[in-house]
Amino acid sequence: MAETSLRIKLEGEETWTLWLFQFVDAYRRLRDPGLCALAPDPDCPRRVRALYASSVEFLLGESAPEWCRGIGRLEDPWFLSEAESLKASALVESPAIFRKRNLFVLGNFLERG
Repeated sequence: MAETSLRIKLEGEETWTLWLFQFVDAYRRLRDPGLCALAPDPDCPRRVRALYASSVEFLLGESAPEWCRGIGRLEDPWFLSEAESLKASALVESPAIFRKRNLFVLGNFLERG
């Protein structure tokens, strides 16, 4: 997670999708909780750190690392789809792990083909 957030810090916030899904794919392939052990870089954008914490909690459940609990709720909601027509769906479908940080995703957000 720390390496992924460092790449975002260096390459720009708009690259979060690429790096998040590469991380998710690696975790699902290896099933290694050690990939999630280190917190995101503190200079990584706050909303990306919140997204990563929720994603790690979603993947690991109760065994999520302690750093996840230290990342709180965003002041303003972030609808990751960015499509106005999908906001209502995101409000309904977003798992509680994301909603608690004011993040709104579609129900299939971390599913990969």
